[in-house]
Order: sequence, then structure tokens, then C-alpha cells
Amino acid sequence: MWIGPDIVLRYREAILQPKAPVETALQRSRPNPWGRLVSPPQFLVGLRNSANAADNGPMGGRSRQRIFGDRVHGARINGLNAREQAKKAVREADAAECLLWSEQMEGFGGPAQPSPTIAQCLNGGYGWLEVMCHRCETRASLPLDAIRRPRDTPIWKLEAALKCRSCASPKYAPPVHLIRLTREPKIAPYPWVHPDDDR
Repeated sequence: MWIGPDIVLRYREAILQPKAPVETALQRSRPNPWGRLVSPPQFLVGLRNSANAADNGPMGGRSRQRIFGDRVHGARINGLNAREQAKKAVREADAAECLLWSEQMEGFGGPAQPSPTIAQCLNGGYGWLEVMCHRCETRASLPLDAIRRPRDTPIWKLEAALKCRSCASPKYAPPVHLIRLTREPKIAPYPWVHPDDDR
């Protein structure tokens, strides 16, 4: 194929002609009326990830169980621990109150009021009440769980209700003195009765 001189000349001009510089993104930016450069609009394309499709689904089914299951389980454990600690603190408080009342009664003879209730004594571990008859000075340890009184009855109210079977008579019952509360029976059982049992 024969090539004329005019074609060769145009080919050389095309090769030797300098190329136009590539316009960058910053150069394509156009200043706005306030003198700031504004980039051309950009488009975001969201691609669906099949691996996380369950997390983006409606709140129900497995996603809710996965998100809130561990949190609910941890909250339940914390609630049980807090309740156990609260019960332990109540038992310690009841035991401290029983010990205070016992030391006060044994050391100074009173005052008997205020006093813990039967329920507080049983909850604190002080299940025995030591009493003494003023006439024969006999002492006895009485189990509080066997006393037929409401559990919210204060201990000091039992003083007027108890009497010694040996010294009591149909016309007169000598007064009884409350000594202290104990965790274990300190004295051998003695026939003490409640007035309701007297026949």
C-alpha cells in the first residue's frame, strides 16, 4: 500500500503534539458564590450483604434472641444475686438486733422495749428465749417456733403471757423475767406453759 506525503505529515503532527493535562478532581471543582470549592456530586451505592441479612431484618425471631438473649440472661443473674445479698443483709441485721437486745437484757435487765419480733429472731438464727421465774428463780430455754403467737409479735409481749407451771396457781401467777435470746438451748427444758394451755 502506497502512503502519500500528506498522510505522513499528519501522523507526525499527531505524535509530536503535546497531550492535554489530565484534569484532577480538585480542578474539576467549581467555586460556589461564597468562594469555596464544591466537589461534583458523589453517588453511594449500597450492596446487600447476605451474611448480615438476618441482623437487618425485622425485630423478631432469631435476631432478637441473638441480640437480647445474653443481656436478659445476665440481668436475670444479677437480679438473683442482688436478691440473695439483700436476704443475707436482712438476716445479718436481724441477728445484730437480737444480739443487742440480749446483751441489754442480760447486762442491765432492760428495757425490754423495743424488741425484735419472733420472725426476726427466727430469721436471724436466735430461735430460743431464755426466761426466769421470779418466785422459784428457775430458768428455762423456750423454742420460739413452738410459741403459738403471730410471727410479728414482739418478744417483750411474751413476758406477760408466760408463766411457770410449778409456781402458778388458779388465782395467781408470778411474773416472768426475760433473760436473753440464744441460738441454741442453754438450759434443760422445763415445764413452762402459755396461759392458753392452762386448764
